[in-house]
Amino acid sequence: MSTEYTNPLFTVDSVLFTVENEQLLVLLVKRAQAPFIGYWGLPGGFIDTIQDQNTDATARRKLQAKTGLNPGYLEQLQVISGPARDPRGFSVTLAYFALVAYQAVSPQITSVESASWVNYKELPSLELAFDHLHIIEAARLRLQQKTLYSMTPVFCLPTQFTIAQLKSVIETIIEKPVQRKSLMRRVEASNIFDISEEKTPSGGRMAQLYRLKPGADYVNFERNLSCSTVRDVDINT
Repeated sequence: MSTEYTNPLFTVDSVLFTVENEQLLVLLVKRAQAPFIGYWGLPGGFIDTIQDQNTDATARRKLQAKTGLNPGYLEQLQVISGPARDPRGFSVTLAYFALVAYQAVSPQITSVESASWVNYKELPSLELAFDHLHIIEAARLRLQQKTLYSMTPVFCLPTQFTIAQLKSVIETIIEKPVQRKSLMRRVEASNIFDISEEKTPSGGRMAQLYRLKPGADYVNFERNLSCSTVRDVDINT
């Protein structure tokens, strides 16, 4: 007995965050075609089986076309699927996310009206396409988790930065104050930073500048960063 199957729609969507002026921003595009024309949504789209070698290539191609941005890294978040998330039929999307340095963005194709960094806290007041608000929230929670046990925040800092700048980015992401001593221990233990010969004015004094060592490996820690309201806990991810 033969059974016929209908293939689901398969897309790739990317959630890109940055921190600017102590605000967590997410990259959105305004759709210029149906469905959800005129709505804001994540940069993404369908896989091109001829052009794309894999879903990573799809994510980067869509980001470049819809925002002009090519991030240094992308990390897979999760697969989201269901019959009601897209009016065109049962759909599956593979979501990616990343934290990047702030930069200007602009669409390169007519299917997008505009691209913009939007304050995360303003999202509830916007009309978002599909289930993209749910995907953004899942990515934000993952980013908060990674910020507590890794050096992910350095990806949105300038080439040279101060400990105060790093601390500010971390606190913006996790929405809690962190202990400076704990952060300094983490910076020293990571062994991925060089101390610059330069210093910069900060709060009436000269602050030391740091930068990533060339070819520095990505570092995860066994314990969460100490916060004033969050105790250290062991993690296995």
